[in-house]
Parts: sequence; structure tokens; C-alpha cells
Amino acid sequence: MSDKSQSRAVVLGLSAVLLWSTVATAFKLSLQQMSPLQLLGWAGLFSTAVLALGVSWQQGWAELASQWRRRPLFYLALGVLNPAFYYLVLFRAYDLLPAQQAQALNYTWALTLALLAVPLLKQKLQRADLLAMLLGYGGALVIATRGDLLALEFDSLPGVALALFSTLIWALYWILNTRADGSPAVSLLLCFLCGTPLVWVLMAWQGELQLPAWQGLLGAAYVGVFEMGLTFMLWLGAMRAATHVSRISNLIFLSPFLSLVFIHFLLHEPIAPATFVGLGLIITAVVWQQRAARSEPAPAAE
Repeated sequence: MSDKSQSRAVVLGLSAVLLWSTVATAFKLSLQQMSPLQLLGWAGLFSTAVLALGVSWQQGWAELASQWRRRPLFYLALGVLNPAFYYLVLFRAYDLLPAQQAQALNYTWALTLALLAVPLLKQKLQRADLLAMLLGYGGALVIATRGDLLALEFDSLPGVALALFSTLIWALYWILNTRADGSPAVSLLLCFLCGTPLVWVLMAWQGELQLPAWQGLLGAAYVGVFEMGLTFMLWLGAMRAATHVSRISNLIFLSPFLSLVFIHFLLHEPIAPATFVGLGLIITAVVWQQRAARSEPAPAAE
């Protein structure tokens, strides 16, 4: 019996999108109670537990042990990138910027991925890629300057730089992750088993090992479960159940706009018109780039 079901895929996909749409708000609320490093450390623990349950459900522990024995340094390097380095940079960006800016700038990671694919995967930039990057990074500039492009004044220039730098780390992680042999859940758990202890060592070094307030701990649990753990498995389930994968993958573009709703009503941030304009440019650029990539002829077999 086939496990394909488009209706099931839509339910799973929409559930993942809805949960992902809340995490920008959760980041900002949690960062009111704890530092970026503490949030990453505690959220990493909760995420590792959720991913471990997922691997147990898939009966993947033998595969996990086999993957670790074969390539320990590879997974250690991935764990340094994600969760350790990526989320530390991202949380610091959220600490410095309004949530609407940080979450919108983070969506340029797909454009950064295309740039990194040139030196790392030996891919060529097509005209559509270049135009998409011009459009997408133009949208990022609109958001970062709140639409005042001539003044070039930023709420936090370091925050903008960190948000864009986080996309570089995330894109690098996913390029390297294409070389992983294990199932996605196993690979991600190995990354967290390697990266989370490094974060706790850094917390000890920085003197941040104290137990946070219950509000911060609750926020870290939410971030760990829904940003780093369960939502990933819901999305993976949607991709596997889909009979039309492209229709499910396009649901992800609902997330940044839904996120603005939560940011406005829960964080009480007034959403700047420039955020809608810039985010629209970024999403348009990413969709255009993806459609151009799908329309290219497949390379001939050697």
C-alpha cells in the first residue's frame, strides 16, 4: 500500500508552516529572559531529546551508530555549523534587530545557497540567478533601511550583518549536508549530539550556566521542539507523503507573512510598510530562481 497522500501532505506541511511562523516571536520573547548563548544551549537540549525520540520511532539507532563510526569528523564539523554557530549568530541578530527585520532577512538564505554553490559545487550562475539575487538583496536593503534607501540608516548595522551572515552559515551547512549518507533525522540528531555539548562548554566558559527563569526555560523548550525538532519531522513527513512535491514546498512561502501576524499581535511591533515590500521582493526572487532552475534542461549523462 502506498504511503503517498496529498491531503495528508498538505495537513503536515501546513502544520509545519504554522509552527515555523511562530518561532521569530518565540525567539524575541525568550531573548528577553536569557542571552543568545543560553537560549541556544537550553533549546539544543530540548531539540536533541525530540530528535532522539524521532530516531527511536524510526528505529534508526543502528544507522546512527554506523554513520558515526564511519564519519565522526564530518558530523562534528556539521554540528559546529548547526546548531552551534548558525543559531548563535541568528539569535544574536534577533537580539539586536526588530523581529520583523531579522526573520525577513533570514529568508535570503536560498539566494546565498546559489552563490555558495558556485565555488563548492562547481555550478554556474545563470542570468535568472543574478537577477533573482539583485531583486532579493534589494528587498533585504529595503527591509534593513525601513525603505529609506538613500539615507542608508539601519536599526542595527551589526544586527543586519549577523542576520545576513547567518544565511551564509545555513547555506554552507546544507551544501555539506548533501554529502551525508544517513536519513535526514539521523543526520540532524548527530549534528545536535555534536554541536549542543560545544555550546554548553562555551556557556561554562562565559559563566552562563545558571538556570534561567521559568519563562525563559519555557521559551527555550518551545524553540527547541518547534524550530529545531518536531517541525523538521513534520515537514519531512509532508515531503515524503506528497504526490505533488512542488505544491507542498511552495507552502513554505506562507511562513514569513504569517510570522508578521504573530510579531504584530504578540510582540506589538508595528509592521513597517517597507517590511512587506522587501519581503515580497525576497519571496519573488526565491520563487523565480526556483522556477528557473526547474525549467533548465537536465545535464547529459557522461
